[in-house]
This record gives sequence, C-alpha cells and structure tokens, in this order.
Amino acid sequence: MTETEQKKMEALREYMHAVKDQPHSESNLIGVLHKVQQIYGYLPREVMDEAAEILEIPTAHIWGVATFYHYFNLEPIGKHVVSVCMGTACYVKGAQGVLDALKKELGVDIGGTTADKLFTLQEARCLGACGIAPVIMVDDKIYGELDTKKTIDIINRYRKADAAETEA
Repeated sequence: MTETEQKKMEALREYMHAVKDQPHSESNLIGVLHKVQQIYGYLPREVMDEAAEILEIPTAHIWGVATFYHYFNLEPIGKHVVSVCMGTACYVKGAQGVLDALKKELGVDIGGTTADKLFTLQEARCLGACGIAPVIMVDDKIYGELDTKKTIDIINRYRKADAAETEA
C-alpha cells in the first residue's frame, strides 16, 4: 500500500470510528459511503469490508445499500463522466445517434470506462435542457444542439486538454 493509500485509509478509519461512536451509527451508513466515494472515487470492496468491521454492520447490508442507490460507483470511473440524455426531446432529436457515436469513439458501452480511465459513459433519463436537445453532460457542463461530429469534437477537446495537463 502506497503512502497516499495509507493516508486515505487512515482518514477514512478516523471518520468511521467517529460515526461508530454516535448513537444509531447505522443510520450514518450513507454518509460513510459518500465519504468512501469522495476519497476513492468509487466503493472498493476491501474498504467496504473494513467499514463493515468498524461499524459492526453486516457486509451484505452495506452492499445492499450501495447497490440500491445509483449514485454509488462499485467500479472505478473515468476522470470525466459523459452522460447522454435519452429523455423524450433528446431522443426525438437524435440522442441515439449521439450515444452510438460515443460508444464507438470511446470503445465502451453504457456504464463502461475507457482503458485510459479518462471517460465513463452513462445514460441519463433527463438532463433538463430540452430546449437545446440533444444534449450530453460532461462532468457538470451541458453541451447541446449536438450531432455526431460536434459530440466527437467535444470528446477530443477533453482528450487534448488532458494531454496538455499531463505534459505540464
């Protein structure tokens, strides 16, 4: 375990012990899961096993909560999360073509993360930007009035920015 990993785990252990000492510590489980995901970016199995031990909650219960809520990631995700809106307005205006272009360009299916860990592709029911349909959201930024070329151009801008960041 690297020094960084050790520091992450120590911070998490300290947090979990503080939660355990509170009355009804099990009611704080979602907060603990949020903290784990904030630190690691997802919910690693070994960390969940340790949480079960520290909090004295059955592992099956923890995994039940983690898998019930779609917010939690059970696998590592990419640096950038690309969500394709598949709501009615977006779908009618070509969201399926945008999604298909992204799948091909990124080489992943919905829920997949690229081999370079740069992108995770997700599907969304509605992003609330129907007036500029079809739309995608990359992290917290909405891009609208898309076609396949504009969509690939957006992905390539993120790739280029990441490459420049890596070189710096």
